[in-house]
This record gives sequence, C-alpha cells and structure tokens, in this order.
Amino acid sequence: MNVIGIVGWKNCGKTTLVSAVIRELSSRGLTVSSIKHAHHAVDVDQPGTDSYRHRDAGAREVILAGGQRIAIMQELRGDAEPTLDELLARLTPCDWVIVEGFKTHSHPKIEVHRQDCGRAPLFREDPSIIAVATDYAADYPGPKYGLDDVAGIADFIVSQTKP
Repeated sequence: MNVIGIVGWKNCGKTTLVSAVIRELSSRGLTVSSIKHAHHAVDVDQPGTDSYRHRDAGAREVILAGGQRIAIMQELRGDAEPTLDELLARLTPCDWVIVEGFKTHSHPKIEVHRQDCGRAPLFREDPSIIAVATDYAADYPGPKYGLDDVAGIADFIVSQTKP
C-alpha cells in the first residue's frame, strides 16, 4: 500500500482536499482507503442504538454489519491510542491510503496552507512534507499546487507510487 498524508492547521481545507483527491484517484480506477485522525473524543455510534448498547455493556469490539457496509468499533478501554502504522496494518490492501492528520508522523505528506490561516506553514519544520497545496505563492522549494488543482495533486500522488 502506498501512503500519503494531507496535513495542515485547523480550518485550512484538509478535508475538502482529501475528499476531492479520493474522488479523483477512485475515478482513475485506483482503490483508495483513508484514515482520519481526530484530536477529540469521537463516536460514530449513537446512544440508544443496539451497537451502542453492546459497547456500553462492556464489549471491546462491535461489528455493525449490513448489506452496504460494515463498521467496526473498538473501545480502547484505557489502552494507548493506536499508532498510524498499527492502523495501516488493519486496512485491507489497496492502491493508496490517504491519511488526514497525524502531522507528527514521518510518512510523506502534502501540506494544505491558506494565506489567512494565521499560523506558520508546517513545511518549514517538517522534512516529510513533499508538496504544498496553497492559495498564495508560498516559499516552499518543492512542488506547489493550487487548492483547486485536484488533478495535478492526484498526478503528483500517483507519481509517488512505490513499485
């Protein structure tokens, strides 16, 4: 599996770009998975549902299965948050994994940075950033793309494919 990250500060457009890149790569016939890091308590299950009741009763892992999709919910119950490498190992093999977040991990990343972001670009301190998507003429020395150049960014990502 090939892995590329999309990182940046909050509200700079990461999710918008990730969604567009996934759509573009998928339209090219590539299989794409994603991992989204959340810095807050997140719960995809809702109180009152059967699966929520299973977890609330103490189940460490609950699989919710239907005709269109499955969801696997795992309760850490005090264990450490899994690392990116541990999460990647859980995925079904695919062509590309797009990772949103995990900005301190050393995987190759594209930074999303807007001029009005109010924070310094990450690329100045992070050597694992290999391209930048921005709305201004950033002083990044490597590949730069406009935020709406989804095809160009997808071309760049595909060019990073490992044999």
